[in-house]
Amino acid sequence: MTPFPKMTASAYLEKIPVRTYVRAGDLPGSPEASRAALSRAAKAGKVVKAARGLYFKGPKTRFGMARPNALDTALEVVGKEGTGPCGFSAARALGLTTQVPAKVELAVTGPAPEGLDGVKLHTRNNPARRKLSYLDIALLEVLREPAVVESGWTALVNAARLSVKENRVHPDLIAAAVPRERPEVRTRWNELCKALAV
Repeated sequence: MTPFPKMTASAYLEKIPVRTYVRAGDLPGSPEASRAALSRAAKAGKVVKAARGLYFKGPKTRFGMARPNALDTALEVVGKEGTGPCGFSAARALGLTTQVPAKVELAVTGPAPEGLDGVKLHTRNNPARRKLSYLDIALLEVLREPAVVESGWTALVNAARLSVKENRVHPDLIAAAVPRERPEVRTRWNELCKALAV
């Protein structure tokens, strides 16, 4: 986000839309003045602290300002490139479980920051994942941990087939990332490709 020209940090915070994340670097003025403005705004209930150095301007309710969604905050902090759900979060993203995980679980390709409320991050050392979509990574993660699928292999094949048909999962991109995954993921991917006739 770029600052509005010739505007104070406080005025900038008033102008930004509701449901916007903001960092001190987004505000006009010196870093010290920007941090101070954010701190004042948080104390006044105009923004809420979402993570270290990250604030959120949410909709106001009769109970105060609404807090941001844990997943949205995590994606804002770690970025969307190479990030996707894992564990039960991956199965849920693909419609393969009714379980709601206590914490959102995400697989990331870069360093995993600490201190994100309601989120558990897992580092994956596969740079080829950076080209994958959120659901591409979900499928890889379910292949990594198939026990999270409630209804077994057939349900996974059917969900993958539908996601490919709807262009939400991209087999060619996943195939390029699979060689750098664990051997059992590679084996299950080959089995899935046969079942899908990809």
